[in-house]
Amino acid sequence: MAVPPNVMGVGIPVFMYNNCLNLTNLSEVAFCQNASSISTPEDNGDPDSFTVMEKIVSIAVPILFGIIVLLGLFGNLLVVIVVAANQQMRSTTNLLIINLAVADLLFIVFCVPFTATDYILPFWPFGDFWCKTVQYLICVTAYASVYTLVLMSLDRFLAVVHPIASMSVRTERNAITAIVVVWVVIVVGCVPVFLSHGVASYVYSSNVQSACVYLQYDPVNRPDGHNKPLFQITFFTTSYVVPLALICGLYLCMIMRLWRGVAPGGHCSAESRRGKKRVTRMVVVVVAIFAICWCPIQVILVLKSVDRYEITNTSVMVQIVSHVLAYMNSCVNPILYAFLSENFRKAFRKVIYCGPDRAHMTGQINGPEKSALTKTTRTNDIL
Repeated sequence: MAVPPNVMGVGIPVFMYNNCLNLTNLSEVAFCQNASSISTPEDNGDPDSFTVMEKIVSIAVPILFGIIVLLGLFGNLLVVIVVAANQQMRSTTNLLIINLAVADLLFIVFCVPFTATDYILPFWPFGDFWCKTVQYLICVTAYASVYTLVLMSLDRFLAVVHPIASMSVRTERNAITAIVVVWVVIVVGCVPVFLSHGVASYVYSSNVQSACVYLQYDPVNRPDGHNKPLFQITFFTTSYVVPLALICGLYLCMIMRLWRGVAPGGHCSAESRRGKKRVTRMVVVVVAIFAICWCPIQVILVLKSVDRYEITNTSVMVQIVSHVLAYMNSCVNPILYAFLSENFRKAFRKVIYCGPDRAHMTGQINGPEKSALTKTTRTNDIL
């Protein structure tokens, strides 16, 4: 799962840029040792703070990102291959799971390497276009991930609250249409992110360096800039608060129906009800992990955008940990599927060991529904 726009620039270039130019961006830590007007670790009686922090940022974080890349690529590719290769696992929920995996793959391939480089080097080496592009893709994949979770929750709502009536709605074709519409809206809607980021120069130790930053409005130096608090608060609202509110509303509506003995719209077998509960439980866990991983960095970025985040060595470390936590969300979902879905476990083993699993893979729909695996009814609860 992706992270908010401008989180990518928490690396050393932005650390330096923020303090050398006295701008508020993402992580002001006193790296400008030669700037007499800036409070530095040396000024605060801690001459080793700069060296320690620089080592943590430039070594530990890239290592963590490398682990995230390896796990994310392997896990999400495995999810895509498993669902695409198993006709029996085709369902609306699993199509949405593929979409979530694709969004995570895009983030891992096009965003994480640039972020790691941003931590390692004291400057942004990729130029203005890639600065804009990377920030744009971070935003696009972030929105794609969270609104895929909204679609997954809506799918669960229809399956639980309207199990019979929704069969004609919860089809593969409709799921693909919804996915395409979401991507088109996001790709177009995130264009302002591309326009509002760019490379800015600063002087550090008598050298001109560059940083990929949000082009914040300044009536003197940047009259063509943008309103950063408005931007960050809008992103926080539309990529976190609103989708999670929608998801919570859907689950509040279905929770009582889910655990009743008889599903509305007709009698279902006990196994069918258990299948619905298993699928819904998995979606709830995926959403909860998303909310937990994203919450710290989202809150920090909003506080920083309105100058309410005090910069200390501790707060910088908290932000770095929050940053890594948000990145980890892009590689944890396949692990959750393996733990929570027997069919995914079987399919994973089949792909990894290049052979059929000993146990025959079956869907979670049994009884009368099991024999109706047509294009429509196949969309129910197979995981």
